[in-house]
Amino acid sequence: MVNIQVDQQVSYLTGRLSQDEVKQLWPQRKTLIAADCQSLNLSKLTYSDSAGVAFLLELVAVNHLQGGKLVMCNAPAQLTQLIHLYDLHDFFL
Repeated sequence: MVNIQVDQQVSYLTGRLSQDEVKQLWPQRKTLIAADCQSLNLSKLTYSDSAGVAFLLELVAVNHLQGGKLVMCNAPAQLTQLIHLYDLHDFFL
């Protein structure tokens, strides 16, 4: 399961983000990340599948609709492979 830890304007995701976790987290997607959060640090994410990638993009979209400017950064190697595969470089720092 993925955990979210907030440190000022940075949220850190830790753990796994797979289809099962996304199903559980989906109803909370509009409240998981505060509108004033500026960065979603993914360095401690141990695994993500394509559902996890879609969920991350949804978190950014929701934040932007709330007036935020959330960016994702520090993707681990396994997630970086999916970013390259799906050509999502523009969404991750």
